[in-house]
Amino acid sequence: MAETQDAKAGWVQRLAKRWNVSPARVGIILVVFACTGFTVMFLKKPLVAWASGEAGNPPLLFSVLYYVLILPFYNALLLVYGALFGQFSFFWSFEKRFFARLFGRRRP
Repeated sequence: MAETQDAKAGWVQRLAKRWNVSPARVGIILVVFACTGFTVMFLKKPLVAWASGEAGNPPLLFSVLYYVLILPFYNALLLVYGALFGQFSFFWSFEKRFFARLFGRRRP
């Protein structure tokens, strides 16, 4: 049992060190990621139903557009949830690093 608690504390500590935040903030940050992912997942079903109509399968164009547009929507939603949970500054920095890596720009 003690090993399990040490292992749990270990990954939280590693995230806290990597993100340069307290272990309590790690929990809040993980909740923000979970809420964002759940919201995107929750919204996909009605969007697919709307796009597919009665056919059951959405058109290929919808699928391509969905996967292209979900990235900016997810990132905007991440900032919204981050602000609601009081972690906007962390997620703003996270977004800047993410897009810098995505577009191949190096941070000075």
